[in-house]
Amino acid sequence: MTFALEANGITKKFPGVLANDNVQFDLQRGEIHGLLGENGAGKTTLMNILYGLYQPDAGEIFLNAQSTQITSPHDAIAQGIGMVHQHFMLVPPLTVTENIILGQESLYSSTKFLGRLAVLDRKSAAARIRELSHQYGLDIDPDATVKDLPVGAQQRVEIVKALYRDADILILDEPTAVLTPQEADDLFGIMKSMAQQGHSLIFITHKLREMFAVTDRVSVMRNGKMVGTVAPKEATSEMLAEMMVGRKVILQIDKSAAHPGGTILQVENLRVEDDRRTAMVDEVSFHVRAGEILGIAGVQGNGQRELVEALTGLRAPVAGKVSVLEHDVTHKPPRAVIEYGVAHVPEDRHKHGLVLTFPVADNLVLCTYYQSPFARGIEIDAAQVEREAEKLVNEFDIRTPSTRTLVGSLSGGNQQKVIVARELDRPVKLLIVNQPTRGLDVGSIEFIHRRIVEARERGTAVLLVSAELDEILSLADRIAVMYKGRILETLDAKAATREQLGLLMAGVVGGKHV
Repeated sequence: MTFALEANGITKKFPGVLANDNVQFDLQRGEIHGLLGENGAGKTTLMNILYGLYQPDAGEIFLNAQSTQITSPHDAIAQGIGMVHQHFMLVPPLTVTENIILGQESLYSSTKFLGRLAVLDRKSAAARIRELSHQYGLDIDPDATVKDLPVGAQQRVEIVKALYRDADILILDEPTAVLTPQEADDLFGIMKSMAQQGHSLIFITHKLREMFAVTDRVSVMRNGKMVGTVAPKEATSEMLAEMMVGRKVILQIDKSAAHPGGTILQVENLRVEDDRRTAMVDEVSFHVRAGEILGIAGVQGNGQRELVEALTGLRAPVAGKVSVLEHDVTHKPPRAVIEYGVAHVPEDRHKHGLVLTFPVADNLVLCTYYQSPFARGIEIDAAQVEREAEKLVNEFDIRTPSTRTLVGSLSGGNQQKVIVARELDRPVKLLIVNQPTRGLDVGSIEFIHRRIVEARERGTAVLLVSAELDEILSLADRIAVMYKGRILETLDAKAATREQLGLLMAGVVGGKHV
């Protein structure tokens, strides 16, 4: 069999890290090959080598059975390898055509000159883009301005940009991270069409369900090594998860039926602006009761971050009211909000969750260090802080060499455990968790999910904000869908379907776009 691409014995070292350890990987012609692995497994390093961003320390790359060196992204593109990055490489004020020909303008410059400037022949470029769009069912308007396009359409522009440069091999890095379920399904249809027309695709994702939806083979990496390659029809989600982390993982946390109590959090007509004075939360009202999980679903960037910042005292709303246990906390600072019994697991654990240059022990008491038993007047009882830290490290399985280790040196999963341990090891009435498992491996996700459910079953009110629809469906008792700063609808989680939620996430209510 002739492979479109082979990577043999790829090894790449960084200071203190063996990122790729004698990795073997191959891509057949016309296949969609999935690549799974937790953060730090070596997936990104391998793809960066294949795309010319890194050079391997050892190993060899073959394209169409011919040994080759890929010295830069420009070299990769010239050899027929394209890459669609998780964060789009587009210039918003330019048109689709201008974005796609960016860097290749000379191919579409006429021989006529106005002074010393060549004239771009946009019509020829647009015609080629329409042809590619039709061929692969991509449905993009060459004359549209990129900033006016929805996220799914912007991603299609990235794919056309790679095809426009004659890519035979396409690397897709977490391509569904910012898509609604319907947009993800559309993308899978496009990927299958490309494979049927002879293109070979490498599909990187952390969502196990997607591997079964679209791939022909799945390879799993762990700790820089290739663990194995399987066909999806011969695998299960549990099998792939175990390959990723090296142990059995419970993917679905069992939880009993909710028995909600009184209202803990009441939000009324809340309006919040971002740093540019743009309204990101627009007249939002909802409540969360004791002993229930309210999930806020939505594509990232629809006001979720600003909502959570307003609820936790990190951003002042411009209108509306926030009450916790009937106490008005609308304009209270974070410490006052905490003292009303609110715990917060933030979206950005480095910016709002941890002091990276402090030890693990100090980070575990950031909410309570000034209170008894950790403080006597203006003095901190270091011995008591240390005892508390040792207890939490054991209870929450925080993998650290010592409680005095700087928290910034821990893995992402263990940093998140530090935050969860600190926030839940006190009598909280309301737990606000924003993107709690972003960037975590499936083992850490299992741990965090279990702790969230345990808090709910103790009677804590939980507000879960997540762009991961599977996470919302698994954990929430009620689901509120947020779109362009507004809550369009709140549904009982038992009755909600992926299709229904996906339409709401795209702004469709009752068959009409709002």
